[in-house]
Amino acid sequence: MKRYFDDVLLGSIELFCFAAELGSFTAAAAAASVTPAAVSRSIARLEERLGVRLFVRTTRQIRLTDGGRIYFEQCRQSLSQLTDAERQVTGSQAKPAGVLRVSAPTPFAHYRLLPLLGEFRRKYPEVTLDIHVSNRNIDFADEGYDLAIRGRAPADSNLIARKLEDAELVLVASPAYLKRHGKPRKLEDLSKHECIQFELPSTGRRIPWLFMQDGVETEMPTSGGLCCSEDVLGIVTLARAGAGLVQTYRYIVDQDLERGDLVELLPQHGGTSRPFILLYPHARHLSLRVRTFVDFLVAHLPRR
Repeated sequence: MKRYFDDVLLGSIELFCFAAELGSFTAAAAAASVTPAAVSRSIARLEERLGVRLFVRTTRQIRLTDGGRIYFEQCRQSLSQLTDAERQVTGSQAKPAGVLRVSAPTPFAHYRLLPLLGEFRRKYPEVTLDIHVSNRNIDFADEGYDLAIRGRAPADSNLIARKLEDAELVLVASPAYLKRHGKPRKLEDLSKHECIQFELPSTGRRIPWLFMQDGVETEMPTSGGLCCSEDVLGIVTLARAGAGLVQTYRYIVDQDLERGDLVELLPQHGGTSRPFILLYPHARHLSLRVRTFVDFLVAHLPRR
């Protein structure tokens, strides 16, 4: 077998990953207990070997080039696999360990993911969880996430998309709003009501509402003078305060419906849903902590 890497090159790759993660040669040097000059020399060796600039350097900061981002993602995954292999061979990988970075949208995070994480940490205390709660799309290679949960699968063929659930949608309003404006009795009545809007941060498009009509799932555009972006939970807060009608996930408002704080509307047109999808790199790149988290999440989420 031909040898492609020596000890110096492997050390340079490790220092490169430190610098990419921390955004600084000085911080990478401190993390690795070497001098900033040693980090700079290591990066220069890598760039000379590859024939590619890995960082754009200014007097105040460094940032990865496009080629650097690709190289960093592959190197980070490879180093993680080497660490896992060593732990498995030595028997120290009986439980997963290390930092796990997960990005999830606000409704799924608050009502599905976050309530499970205490149990996960009790079971796997050596895994440190870094949870990013936001509705914006993330870049796996650029931002260093291990997993993401989103409402749709991307076109990126380098990711595995695994459906977690089809979350049922429900149309609701508060009793106070309905007392002032009355209940809609048919879909056409929605044009007479304040329909609270949510704008997708990724596209700037307002989400159309979904209803079953003659056995077919149908998109229905609605209008209103209230619109939220970024945090979809904002529209539910507005509905609870009597500001208008909103279509949201049933699991968010289950308790409101049971208490009578919100009222379900047009149930004859219900039964629609939107998916939540787990995204992660192909299995050959997965560390044990990622595989363990995926299995835990699938096992503990409601079956839908």
